[in-house]
Amino acid sequence: MSLTEVIIDIPAEHESNVFGQFDAYIKKIEKTLHVTVIARDGNVKIMGEELSVDKAKKVLRQLTELSQRGNEITEQNVDYAISLVFEGNESGMLEMDKDLICHTLQGKPIKPKTLGQKKYVDAIRRQMITFGIGPAGTGKTYLAMAMAITAFKNNDVSRIILTRPAIEAGEKLGFLPGDLQSKIDPYLRPLYDALYQIMGAESFIKNSEKGLIEVAPLAYMRGRTLDNAFIILDEAQNTTPAQMKMFLTRIGFGSKVVVTGDSTQKDLPAGAASGLDVAVSVVKNIDDITVCNLTSKDVVRHPLVQKIVKAYEEFEKKSTRQSRGKRRRT
Repeated sequence: MSLTEVIIDIPAEHESNVFGQFDAYIKKIEKTLHVTVIARDGNVKIMGEELSVDKAKKVLRQLTELSQRGNEITEQNVDYAISLVFEGNESGMLEMDKDLICHTLQGKPIKPKTLGQKKYVDAIRRQMITFGIGPAGTGKTYLAMAMAITAFKNNDVSRIILTRPAIEAGEKLGFLPGDLQSKIDPYLRPLYDALYQIMGAESFIKNSEKGLIEVAPLAYMRGRTLDNAFIILDEAQNTTPAQMKMFLTRIGFGSKVVVTGDSTQKDLPAGAASGLDVAVSVVKNIDDITVCNLTSKDVVRHPLVQKIVKAYEEFEKKSTRQSRGKRRRT
């Protein structure tokens, strides 16, 4: 391929946001796409092979548009913009950015950051029950919480109910001190963290005292019928099939349910079936229920988390192939 160069305009006030600290984002684009980028007098020159230059131009235009809309560009934005351009879907990021769910207490906008997250949020809006299944860092719980708080503030539901099974993550914590609330709080802490960030501690406590927001272990759901509520079951991979059936049959009129979990991080006893795995097989063809499978591409934490998740996925696939090979030989 012949070498070529193009010049694009990036407004001076957005240049530092798009380029990153110490030009870190530009260096990543240069290294990944094998181009050279030079900024001079308000113009940005891209040099390299024609196809690579075209991709770099599309990436920079996406990032510039995001910056002009008031977004702070992150490394995750850069990585995802590059991956979308490789997939031929360079408009995907700009479409996602239009979907504002709500703002945090500090005024930070909460939006889906990947196409997988966008499908997940759309499913929650559209369906009565949504399963969000994927690895750590894909925003399953956080986005569901944002949707729940938005529905509550808009009076679409009269209360929010957040629940998760109280199971230790591979450890035995023994007897915990304090009253019942003190004993279950460590298991529910991730839900509190998201609530405080989006709603604020004061607002949460006030609504909690009125019974409008409830955070409780899954065992407390038995025998209840939950009408006109937004219900989130977190860490559903740690439910038993019986618990999951019990939970799904609590749903009443006017309610919306989100079930989140990561099938690769079960804390159940060895050999025990996961209620999440069973439920997905049982209900996947029922109308008004959608199963959204998020992947390592949808991880929006530190880029290193995405690499760790991907490395574990490859390791587990390799282990599965090896165990199958051993069984065939025997």
